[in-house]
Amino acid sequence: MSGQRHHGPQDRGRVGENALASLGDVTLRIARPPEPSAPGDWETESAHCSIAFTAWHIGPARIHGRFASFAGVVRTAERMERSAMHVVIDAASVDTGMRMWDDHLRSADFLDVRRFPTLELYGDRFVHRGGGRWAVTGALSLRGVTRTVTLDTEYLGLGNGMEGEVRAACRVTTELHRDDFTVSWQSMPAQGIAVVGSSIRVDLDVQIVPRA
Repeated sequence: MSGQRHHGPQDRGRVGENALASLGDVTLRIARPPEPSAPGDWETESAHCSIAFTAWHIGPARIHGRFASFAGVVRTAERMERSAMHVVIDAASVDTGMRMWDDHLRSADFLDVRRFPTLELYGDRFVHRGGGRWAVTGALSLRGVTRTVTLDTEYLGLGNGMEGEVRAACRVTTELHRDDFTVSWQSMPAQGIAVVGSSIRVDLDVQIVPRA
């Protein structure tokens, strides 16, 4: 019949404006968690790791920085919940890209690197949150003060490096409150340094390889 349109394969899945259409049967599958790492001792692979932080100042403005030098080890157990980690960070390696800020952060007002040359992070409580997500609780020592911290950790799974070595990867975030570590300075107007907020976000990208 003239005026009657025959629908071909190209018309499948098309829905007109303000119209409804059935999608048929939809199957949802739960994603498998990443393959766990083998039990044993692992160490950070510095070329593929980073420790970055973000601090807030002057309203919504932010300061970005990183620690350029650090080393870490992880001991994975048969049951991941019984694993442990230890990271040592060179406090003087802090780098914001601005010398004025870096000098201030290294001073006694903040990291006090002459008295406390390293920051140390321990984690010994691993709680599975589902899929590849874990909460790792431990202790952070900064300026001679130790406080409990919890790391929101996403385990990304295993892979192989350029030379075929096995490596595991994860992303980690946490938030620190500077008052917890007796860092109480607010501003240094004489040096042009603005007021800094009370919390600091820390982001870690980590790759570990079997320890030799």
